[in-house]
Amino acid sequence: MDLRKRILRAALARPAVLPAVCPGATEARVLLERELRSRGWPLAAGPATANLLVLVGRPDPARMDWCEGLWRAMPAPRARIVIVSPEQIARGLDAGAAALLRPAAGSPPLLRPGARPEDHLHGAAPHTSHEGHGAHGARHGAHETHEGHGGHEGHGDPEGHGGHGGHRDRTAHGGHEGHDMLMQVSGLPMADRADDRDGLRLDQLHLPLGPALLDWPAGLVLRLALQGDVVQRVHVEQIAARAGEGWPFWDEPWLRAAAGEEVPRGPAARRLCAAHLDSVGRLLAVAGWPAQAQQARAARDTALEGAPAKALVAAVSPLVRRVGRSRTLRWLTRGVGVLDARTAASAGVSGPALTAGGDVWDRLNVWLDEAARAAAMCEETALLRGSDLAGPRGALGGPLPPSQALLDVLPPLLVGAEFASARLTVASLDPDLDELAQAPVAVTVAHD
Repeated sequence: MDLRKRILRAALARPAVLPAVCPGATEARVLLERELRSRGWPLAAGPATANLLVLVGRPDPARMDWCEGLWRAMPAPRARIVIVSPEQIARGLDAGAAALLRPAAGSPPLLRPGARPEDHLHGAAPHTSHEGHGAHGARHGAHETHEGHGGHEGHGDPEGHGGHGGHRDRTAHGGHEGHDMLMQVSGLPMADRADDRDGLRLDQLHLPLGPALLDWPAGLVLRLALQGDVVQRVHVEQIAARAGEGWPFWDEPWLRAAAGEEVPRGPAARRLCAAHLDSVGRLLAVAGWPAQAQQARAARDTALEGAPAKALVAAVSPLVRRVGRSRTLRWLTRGVGVLDARTAASAGVSGPALTAGGDVWDRLNVWLDEAARAAAMCEETALLRGSDLAGPRGALGGPLPPSQALLDVLPPLLVGAEFASARLTVASLDPDLDELAQAPVAVTVAHD
């Protein structure tokens, strides 16, 4: 083994992993995080620092541009894998690590351990047959022609498009409200000028957030217009994904009970506890408290592994005490993202966000309180009633999933907020797009 190989092997002993999670893949995402933590592999903050791109879930093969953009932004050595089911995680990571040590020869294929033929994705992987794939090329992003271009259901009347000559690299093609023909560099629109709230004409930066962003709801894309660090305009979109099988992971116990199955209250309490701890970990990470975020995720995994109630309470209680007493975190989050109970109720919001009826700090404490109570109840054997439809994000069984209401209130909460506060607000609501992937609804929301 020459010196260069030894250095490469040492440098890639713990490759930095960038997860790109699709809606409907929450269980695989949670197990991937646990596996990475057990291996000591770090999560990459973005594609520029990543070695291994892990696509989790089942994206729409016709809308892979966002994933291709991540891949193109990654420096060598690099590799990428696709994980569809939890049992593929360990083998997929091993295959990705092995691919990193092999000399690159062109564009490597998407590695999918145990893939089924029907799971075939376009991606950038070379594929020789397009039978059954319509007229899509391997790279679907360049919208230079619409001939044979299925999958534009969200476009409405095509005559209203006015030509797509300048729409290169528009990855998420949902609402067209923001198609102001801006010049783009590497997929990012250049800054232009616009009036701010005081009538001053200032530079305006157009910035997409998501879908592959650490501590970010899977599949969510926010297209922000920023003046300085203040959000002036918001468009909410979601990436396209193939509908998953079964129910949304976090809502599963309640939906099974509603379908007539006998579901004890204990497993439902355990799932609620894990869901809230997952949200707490995400919020603490965004707030810059990684140690407590890791503790929350470790407690989440303890809940999902079926630990006894005593062990789960022992894992949750220190977290609740430490976070609930943090004056710094309270100071950081007080007055941020205020959603009063009246506004929340009128928007159809239910669950913890409605119970809190306040700011980011209030919503965090509701999560902690409910997680602590649920941990103590995780061995109850009484059955859920079919009318018990209070999932982690709110009341299930309505015309729209509870996360739809959380998405709807995002734009008015974010407009006028500072950028850092906007991220805290999103993390404190933590919409679960699995609920929409299982019951797709129009999500594009605009707010000026």
